[in-house]
Amino acid sequence: MAYIKRDIEEKIISLSKEYACILITGPRQVGKTTVLRQLMTEKREYVTLDDMEERSLAKRDPAMFLQMHSTPIMIDEVQYAPELFSYIKIEIDKGAAPGTFWLTGSQAFKLMGLAQESLAGRVAILHMSSLSQHEVYGSGKSMPFSLDLKALKAREKTNAPADVTAIYTRIWNGSMPGLVSGKFSDRDVFYSSYLQTYIERDVKEQVQLADPLLFSDFVRAAACRAGQMLNVHDIAQDVGVSDDTAKRWLQVLEKSDVIFFLRPYSNNLLKRTVKTPKLYFFDTGLVAYLTRYSSPEILANGAINGAILENFVVAELLKSYHNNAKECLLWYYRDSNSNEIDMVIESDGTLHPLEIKRSANPGNELIQAFHLLDKASVPRGTGAIICMRPKLSAINSENYIVPIWMI
Repeated sequence: MAYIKRDIEEKIISLSKEYACILITGPRQVGKTTVLRQLMTEKREYVTLDDMEERSLAKRDPAMFLQMHSTPIMIDEVQYAPELFSYIKIEIDKGAAPGTFWLTGSQAFKLMGLAQESLAGRVAILHMSSLSQHEVYGSGKSMPFSLDLKALKAREKTNAPADVTAIYTRIWNGSMPGLVSGKFSDRDVFYSSYLQTYIERDVKEQVQLADPLLFSDFVRAAACRAGQMLNVHDIAQDVGVSDDTAKRWLQVLEKSDVIFFLRPYSNNLLKRTVKTPKLYFFDTGLVAYLTRYSSPEILANGAINGAILENFVVAELLKSYHNNAKECLLWYYRDSNSNEIDMVIESDGTLHPLEIKRSANPGNELIQAFHLLDKASVPRGTGAIICMRPKLSAINSENYIVPIWMI
């Protein structure tokens, strides 16, 4: 089983030369521990708070826990002992060297809040997602996705081409390292176990859960709506829970990085835009598993083929930013007349509209909605259609055609 090099490695190394504490957050089993153990030297001690004795000591007597272990240190699953943060702060204020503390944790929202509260200005927080297309199939240096023509041409050289069949195979296979690396071969067993572990270890900590199977059904109901505008009531009705319960459970899925939302773009000059977010999953393999598609070929011709393709593209675009430790201002646009733009990137004071299509030969009509952004207070820049075209192309000087494999 070969190690898959992660694009975030360079950031971890460079930030470890500047910050005494590095915190890597992200969902379960995306490779947080693996990448740090790959990068750590023999000098660094490793301890996991999955070990109940270590966890108990860290919670009961965090000062003693830190005395018992030498530095530099890597503390895995630090969310189990938030009491450690105040004592790590003390050590940093005493002059701990850059790179002294490497921390990982699976509950991003909670961890980031605790770290920012206790370690403000002392910790570099990195978000790690499941594998990107570039990490699995590409080569060379990864950069955040950009519609700068020079940057797009560079992406052509570092990402691996893929046709429709190959793209849907990537979507169906998913992006979890355990599966992609070949460590686990039975995809159904992997996702079934992943979901069960996630519910037992993460969900039960955050909500009172009388019936774990009900929550599993809830995740499946959400997966059936991936890439669509969120309708909490419909999901709640599918499972037989109240709207309030559905809202709380969606918050749990978001906090644990299973799902994310794309908010609608609006400003004071665009008064007729909708307010409802769109729902996406970070791992399309989990969506395909939950929606019971047994092969990439069936998925490519199934009812959700367009929605899951959109989900894949949005997630890949976000990963390109996460892996470079950068924030991405990403929206979608929809108004009361049902005019829609799949994605809008706000970068350097400019709006870049993007349409996602399965076609290899998209028509000019797909960019017609882009002019709606001209009414916004932020200027509109270059746009693009992201599709199955095999090579980078253009409709005109202001609108490119970008292959999905380049995201």
